[in-house]
Amino acid sequence: MLPFKRILSTTDFSEASYQGVTKAAELARCFGAEVLLTYVVPAIPALPPGPNYAFDLPEYEEALAQNAEEKLAELISEPLFQGLRVKPIVGYGDAAKEIVRIAKEEDVGLIAIATHGFGGLRHLVSGSVTEKVVRLAECPVLTIRIHKKQLTTDN
Repeated sequence: MLPFKRILSTTDFSEASYQGVTKAAELARCFGAEVLLTYVVPAIPALPPGPNYAFDLPEYEEALAQNAEEKLAELISEPLFQGLRVKPIVGYGDAAKEIVRIAKEEDVGLIAIATHGFGGLRHLVSGSVTEKVVRLAECPVLTIRIHKKQLTTDN
C-alpha cells in the first residue's frame, strides 16, 4: 500500500477544493506519486419536450466538459504541480460514484478529497460527496477538512 504511486485528487474549482488539491500535491511530492486531478461534470436532467424552448443537451454537456478540461489544464500549469506527474481526468454523472469508479479503473492507492465543513440543511438533504466516497471506495480515502473560516472571502 505505501508508498502511494497514484493519488486521485478531486476538485470542483472552489477555494475549498483547491486547498484539498494542495494537500494532495504535497503528499504526491513526498511519495513521488502521480496525481490524477479529477473533476466530475454533473448529470444534466433532461428537459421535457416543449415548443417554447430549444436546448441542445449534448452540445451543452460537451461545452461543460471542454470548460472542465480547460480549467484542469490551467490548474495543472500552476507552480503547485511543478515537477509532479499530473493526469487530468474529467468524469460525468454522480460525483461520488464517478470518483470511486475512476479510482478503481486507474488503480489509485489513495483518494484525497476535501470536505467543506459547512453541514447544515444542505448536508441533511443530499449528504456529502466525501461521505459517499468514503463509504464506496475500495482504496484508502484521506479527507481534508476545510473549515469555512479557512476560506478567503475574495470571491
